[in-house]
Amino acid sequence: MSAEPDEAAFVAALDQVSAARPDLDPLAAGLLAALDLGLPGDSRAFARTFGVEHALVLRALSGLDEAGLVAVTARDGRTQRTRYTTADSGPSVPSSRA
Repeated sequence: MSAEPDEAAFVAALDQVSAARPDLDPLAAGLLAALDLGLPGDSRAFARTFGVEHALVLRALSGLDEAGLVAVTARDGRTQRTRYTTADSGPSVPSSRA
C-alpha cells in the first residue's frame, strides 16, 4: 500500500462490506474493503497504513481465510507478513466499484 487510500472511498467500501456481511468484525470488513478498492493484500502494509497491530490483522485474516473469503497466497515465516487476495470461491461480497 504505497499510496494512502482515499478515505471517503474506503469508508464507503467499508460500509458496503459491513452491510453485506454483518457477521464480520470491523477489522475483517476493513480488510475486505481494502481488497475491494484494489489495494494490495499485504498484512504488514495494511497494519501500518491503518495504525492497527499486525497481530490483530493476522488474526482477522485467519478468520477470513477459514470462512473462504480470502486466500492466503504467501507468508513470510520470519515476519509473519501475509499476502492475500479475494477467494475464488465462497460467499461473495458485493463490489463497490461500478
